Amino acid sequence: MTEGSDLVGQGASNRRLLQRLLIVVAIMGVFGYALVPFYNKICEVAGLRNVDEAGAVPLNTQVDATRSVGIEFDSNLKDLAWDFKPVTPHIDVHPGAVTQVMFEVRNRLDVPITGQAIPSFAPQLAVKYFTKVECFCFRSQTLAAHETRQMPVVFVVDPKLPKGVDTITLSYTFFEVNGSRSAG
Repeated sequence: MTEGSDLVGQGASNRRLLQRLLIVVAIMGVFGYALVPFYNKICEVAGLRNVDEAGAVPLNTQVDATRSVGIEFDSNLKDLAWDFKPVTPHIDVHPGAVTQVMFEVRNRLDVPITGQAIPSFAPQLAVKYFTKVECFCFRSQTLAAHETRQMPVVFVVDPKLPKGVDTITLSYTFFEVNGSRSAG
């Protein structure tokens, strides 16, 4: 055979391969389109989704509205020229509810300073049932000279908290990060 006839044969082979691939792509598209109502029906039968309430806002079913836990907030400073306090020193929460509280901090110095907060809990077993989603204690905080800032703590108390625990104290101690003072 000549080189020209090889190219003609290879071109026909490539066209057949292209046709087969296009057929496979078309079948996959039809199959994917057909899966949507099939999936919806399976979810409905399995009770994973109520089709009548598909547009409704889901409720947080993890909240134990039959129970209330008092949360007390404490603030301390260790060798730091700041004012630091919880905006609300006590709240009651339902276990499972996402809750946000604010702490206020003010730098009394004429220079920027960086501090780090360390949390502690009472009773100690509460640490296993108290999840902080957002907290100023996750990273160091630098305040400009005389700056005042409100910082959030977002948390959830696990509904599995033992029934005998009615009050949790969350205490933060802020201390200066060494070498953080700078002449400003």
